[in-house]
Amino acid sequence: MRRTTAGWGSGLLGVVIFSGSLPATRLAVAGFAPLFLTAARAVIAALLGGALLWLLRQKRPARGDLGALVLVSLGVVAGFPLLTALALRGMTSAQAIVFVGMLPLATALFGVLRGGERPRPAFWLFSVLGSGAVAGFAMAQGGTAGLAPNLLMLAAILLCGLGYAEGAALSRRLGGWQVISWALVLALPVMGGLALATWPTRWDGVGMAAWSGLAYVSVFSMLVGFVFWYRGLALGGIASVGQLQLLQPFFGLALAALVIGEPVSGTMLAVSAVVVLCVAGAKRFA
Repeated sequence: MRRTTAGWGSGLLGVVIFSGSLPATRLAVAGFAPLFLTAARAVIAALLGGALLWLLRQKRPARGDLGALVLVSLGVVAGFPLLTALALRGMTSAQAIVFVGMLPLATALFGVLRGGERPRPAFWLFSVLGSGAVAGFAMAQGGTAGLAPNLLMLAAILLCGLGYAEGAALSRRLGGWQVISWALVLALPVMGGLALATWPTRWDGVGMAAWSGLAYVSVFSMLVGFVFWYRGLALGGIASVGQLQLLQPFFGLALAALVIGEPVSGTMLAVSAVVVLCVAGAKRFA
């Protein structure tokens, strides 16, 4: 019981930190190109994570863990940041945050495929209903955000769910902060090369808001949040603690409205509420 409670507490803190990711990315893409932003945030986080690994003298991962670390890198270091940055050039962060309601389903799905978890059939019924609500919202927003941003967000959610599930399984052996740090270090050569290739020719047009967004997604979204999130998933279970992501759309919508003044429509709140109810039902049968 104590282990489960610690997992939920750690996971909740991770969700709160992640809730600021999309609003911060929205600020950052106003001053940086999506490719450079994706590479820069990964390089900064990799340098910090690598320094922690070196200072605390952590052992290198076993050869058999490298494949899983590659999937973590693909999902949360490269895939999710890049796809969301591209999507946010055509939609508001408030619109994108609604898609986060699908993350519990994606995480649970990959928990079944990669982690061997077996939820009951009713779990999938609630999960499909929640996904249908998000898909309906995406179709309704097609005239505003366009089809491409919606598809980019769906792909981002799938890759993020894969990265979460793989990282959670690895965290049971390596530790939460060690997993994300090694995944960042593993991706550093590619991301470093990408950062140099997309290096901005001018910096005078980058405002303080964009720099603040870059700082947040580099330090908190890419590193600190995963320290708590992977620990929570490892202690409390992927499918179970993963349901805490239900709260992320509400935290994120509040931040989008308060920090960058984006409008939050009643439809967005209604869809988020439906998704929360559906995935809460799924949690009962996980």
